[in-house]
Amino acid sequence: MRIAGVHRSRLMAETGSGQIRLGLPAQGNTSDFAVGDWVLMDPATRIAVRRLDRTTVLRRRTESARIPQLIAANVDTLFIVTSCNDDFNLARLERYLALANEAGTNPVIVLTKTDQVADPTPYRAEAGTLQRDLAVVLLNAKAPDAAAALAPWCGPGQTVALVGSSGVGKSTLLNTLADKTPETAQATGSIREDDAKGRHTTTSRSLHAIAGGGWVIDTPGMRTLHVSDVAAGLDMLFAEITELAPNCRFRDCTHAHEPGCAVRAAVTAGDLSAARLDRWRKLDAENRANTPVNPDPAATRPRGRAASGGKAVESSLWPAVPGKTRAATLNWPFLLAVELHGQGSPSRQTAVGRVPAKLT
Repeated sequence: MRIAGVHRSRLMAETGSGQIRLGLPAQGNTSDFAVGDWVLMDPATRIAVRRLDRTTVLRRRTESARIPQLIAANVDTLFIVTSCNDDFNLARLERYLALANEAGTNPVIVLTKTDQVADPTPYRAEAGTLQRDLAVVLLNAKAPDAAAALAPWCGPGQTVALVGSSGVGKSTLLNTLADKTPETAQATGSIREDDAKGRHTTTSRSLHAIAGGGWVIDTPGMRTLHVSDVAAGLDMLFAEITELAPNCRFRDCTHAHEPGCAVRAAVTAGDLSAARLDRWRKLDAENRANTPVNPDPAATRPRGRAASGGKAVESSLWPAVPGKTRAATLNWPFLLAVELHGQGSPSRQTAVGRVPAKLT
């Protein structure tokens, strides 16, 4: 069965014919689980005894927590929802894209409230420049054809997740995708007219069936999104910078002031936006500052789509169970220790000192 809701002291699981409450194993904690996890349950006690390996996992760093906060697991496509108003922000969208890339999900930008602007196409054009081969969809979340616009990612067996700021229409879009009745619909709220900011109406993450046979995970609006441990995700997001960097004179070039910098040369030539480079610098510096240094290089392994040819697979130290792929057999506290100390994202190699990358 699948985790449909994670609360402070309880778990809810989807059985296929409804939801039930799951008990925790000894010394277990709800924070060890994410909405979207697949688990094995003891039918006699209704206790979650094993959590199966995750194909993808979305997590974020928060200021007050010592460990990353789990957002969702086993997500195929991440719908990054923003609206055609003052909420539209390229720098914020890049943060979500780095998160999606690192997790191994397929990101799609969903631009809502297209009915409230005269021409929404400039929004789509700007969003489309953020990453290569990035899908951008324009829609009105309240319109019946909204589900059809997102149908390519919502087929049977597919799981999508909705992320974005409060007030951009995530709950409205969920109600449309899941074909909710007025009695079962998620609550929606209005936005402030002066700055287009919304109020929190969704307070927890939840799993819902999509009319077309897939599943959608709704999430609360995020006021802040700090980047941490997303080096591979940033490399995918800023591929044009990543590809130019080896042509710099110095291997550890910061693309700020060094002579022979191929990246700054591209800016000068008009091939790369200076604003884009500035945003890369900010995210790269933030990621380096927030990512713990792993003292054991052998324990560091790649994550994200760049590491596994399009799919990120979060493995564990648990032995396999017959009939199940690498299912879990250890207690939950051991899982937490593995995730904290055995998982890491590789940072780009940098030279010690100022060593030229090539002779000029």
